[in-house]
Amino acid sequence: MLPLRMLPFALALAGAAVSLPLALTSGTALAWAALAAAALLSAVGLHDVTQRRHAILRNYPIIGHGRYLMEAVRPELRQYFIEDDLDGRPYNREQRSLVYQRAKGVSDYDPFGSEVDANAVGYEWIGHSMAATHGPNPAGLRVRVGGPHCARPYEMSLLNVSAMSFGSLGPSAIRALGRGAEAAGFAHNTGEGGISAYHLESGADLVWQLGTGYFGCRAKDGTFDADEFAERARHEQVKMIELKLSQGAKPGHGGILPGHKVTEEIAAARGVDVGTSCLSPPSHSAFEGPDGLVAFVDRLRELSGGKPVGVKLCVGLPHEVLALVRAMESSGSGPDYIAVDGGEGGTGAAPPEFGDHVGTPLEEGLVLVQNALVGAGIRDRVAVVAAGKVTSAMDVLRLCALGADATNAARAFMMSIGCIQAQVCHTNHCPVGVATMDPGRNRGLDPDDKGLRAARFHRSTMASLGELCGAAGLENPRDCEPARIRRRTAPDTVRTLADIHGFEPPGALLRGEARPELQAFWDAARAHSWTPDPPLARTESAER
Repeated sequence: MLPLRMLPFALALAGAAVSLPLALTSGTALAWAALAAAALLSAVGLHDVTQRRHAILRNYPIIGHGRYLMEAVRPELRQYFIEDDLDGRPYNREQRSLVYQRAKGVSDYDPFGSEVDANAVGYEWIGHSMAATHGPNPAGLRVRVGGPHCARPYEMSLLNVSAMSFGSLGPSAIRALGRGAEAAGFAHNTGEGGISAYHLESGADLVWQLGTGYFGCRAKDGTFDADEFAERARHEQVKMIELKLSQGAKPGHGGILPGHKVTEEIAAARGVDVGTSCLSPPSHSAFEGPDGLVAFVDRLRELSGGKPVGVKLCVGLPHEVLALVRAMESSGSGPDYIAVDGGEGGTGAAPPEFGDHVGTPLEEGLVLVQNALVGAGIRDRVAVVAAGKVTSAMDVLRLCALGADATNAARAFMMSIGCIQAQVCHTNHCPVGVATMDPGRNRGLDPDDKGLRAARFHRSTMASLGELCGAAGLENPRDCEPARIRRRTAPDTVRTLADIHGFEPPGALLRGEARPELQAFWDAARAHSWTPDPPLARTESAER
C-alpha cells in the first residue's frame, strides 16, 4: 500500500501522465499549463527521492519543502505576528518602535499607561523630585574629552554613533549617519575599517578607530605606520583617536575580510591593495604590556597634533584592567578616555560562543572601570564612554549613574536609518540597504532622508534626557548618583544601583581600603605586564 507521505508525488506523476495526451490532442493553453505544472512537480519529487542529503525530502517528496519554507520565514512570522511589544531579542518591539518614532518625528507618547510590568524582576525607576525643573538645555549636554596632556580637547555629545566600519555598513548608510551627525552635532566613529571618502563628505566630527590591523595607517607587513597615521590623524574632521583593544561582539577574536571583498573603495580606506585579504589579529603588535600601551597612546596623541586618544575595550580579566590603570597612575599619562563595550554583543557578526559567553556585560564592566579609576585617584583626568544597547534617555541616564560621561550606540542608530532587525547583517543581503555593499540594495537607502532621521532620533533622545533630568531635579545626567535609580531584584526586593554594585571612594585602592576582591586585583596587577604577581589563585587561596 502506498504510504500517505508519498501521495503528493504519486498524484504529480499521475497528473503528468493524464495531462500529456490531453495537451497533445486538445492543444489548449490550459492543458499545456496543467502538463507543465504536473511535470514540474514530478521532477521535484523525483529529485527529492533520489537525493541523499536531506532525509525529510527523501521521505516526504514535494511536501517536505514546506518545512524549509516555514523555517525560512519563521523569524518574520515571530517578529510581526507572534511576539508582543515586550518580546524579541536583541531589541523588543517597544524599543524599536521608540527609535523609529523619534527618527521619523512622530509622536512617541504611550497611551493608556505603560505596558511594562512594574512588579517584574529587573524593572527599574528613578525617583523624581518635589523640586522638579525644566531640565538642562539638551544642546549643552556635552562632555570635554582630553586630559592634561591633550592640546586639542573635544566637546563630545552624550550620545554618539558607535564604531561601525565601511564595508560592514554600505556607503549609503555611512553617508546617512555622517549627515545626521553633522546636522545634530554628535560624533561618528569610523570603526576599525579606516576613514573612507563617505565618512568625509558630510563634514561630520569623526572618531578614527584603530584596530589590530592598523587599517589606514598600515605598513606592507601589517604593522603600524607612524607617517601614514600622522597624515590622516591631522585631518580637521578627525576629532579623536580610538585604539580598539577588544569589542563586545567578539572580544579576543580577530577577523579577516577576504580578498575578493576588498574593492577599490575599501582598499583606499584601509590602506591595502585591492584583492588583498585584510587580517585583524587578536591582539596588537605595536606595543607590549600595560606600560607599552600607555606609551603608544602618548605617541598617537603626539602624532595627531594633541588630539584626544582613547582605548576601547570589553572588560575581560579584571586584573588586566587594573594593570592598565596602574600603568596610567604610575606614569601620570595614558588614554584621555576609556570606551567600555558590553559583552552583550553588537553589530559585528561573531561565533555563537563568543557572542553568548565571552566578555563582561556592560553594567558590570562599566562599574569595574569606574571603581578602578576612582580607586586609583585618576578619574578626574579620564573620561568614560559606555556602549551597549542604548536606545532611550533612561539608558543614557542609567549609564551616567554607573560612571559614564557619555554613551555610544550602534544598533539604535542603524534602526534610525531604517534597520528592521532582520539579522542578516553578515550575508550582504540586508533588505533595507544598511549592512550591505550590494549596489542595488544600497540604492534603496536615501542618505538625505535617513540622515535627517538619525539627527531627529538624536535630538529627541537628548531632549527626553533633559526632561528626565529636570523631573529628577538634576542639572546634568552625570550628576545622577547610583543610589537614585532603583531596581526590583526579586518579587519582594528593591535595591539601588549603589547597593547592587558598590562604589569605591577616591584613592581607596592606593590606601588598601577597597573591597577585598578589587583590592586583590590591584595588589596583583603590574604596570609592566598583563600577568598578575603573585598569581591570583594563590592570593585568593590565602584570603580563604
